[in-house]
Amino acid sequence: MTAAMSTPDPGPPLTDELPFFVYGTLLPGEPNHDLFLRGRTTGERPAVLPRALLYDGPGYPYAIDGHGRVHGTLLTAAPGVYGELLGLLDHLEEYLGPGHPRNLYERVVREVELPGESGAGRGSEAAGGAGQGGVEVGGVEVGGDGAGGEDVGGDGAGPVRAWVYLAAAAVTRSLRTGGSLIDGGRWVTGRPPGGPRTP
Repeated sequence: MTAAMSTPDPGPPLTDELPFFVYGTLLPGEPNHDLFLRGRTTGERPAVLPRALLYDGPGYPYAIDGHGRVHGTLLTAAPGVYGELLGLLDHLEEYLGPGHPRNLYERVVREVELPGESGAGRGSEAAGGAGQGGVEVGGVEVGGDGAGGEDVGGDGAGPVRAWVYLAAAAVTRSLRTGGSLIDGGRWVTGRPPGGPRTP
């Protein structure tokens, strides 16, 4: 062939190794946290997903786009386990690929907020203090001692890009017409009596 064949330029990576924003059964203290996240993260920090609403399942919570805020945790994968963790979470959340008709959730990039911290003393909420020698991973500062529980996120002055699992289109339509909105956007305090119901 004489004509040069070109492949579309994918451009810069959209995600690198973004942190994850979790808001339901993956939160610290909830059942799926230990099953899927224990030993696979280096830091966890309270965070807020703006422009979102939180609904009760059935079974587990769903975040959808809306005029509200969802409270959760921003976490960063431990070095060397990002691909494994991404696969585990995709499987748990029944995410088969962008726009797949059998998706329960869609994995999307959203900006999350790290509330009320100026940088001094960060990390004390998550693990009793920030790690030493932090480095930036996917646009997020992570403590460098590798012991787990270090600081996650920037200086609290701006949003952080993260993966978020939002309800897929069919689920969102169902929730908007007959779902149970969780006032205040906090799964731990707003879920129905009896605690989380996991599959």
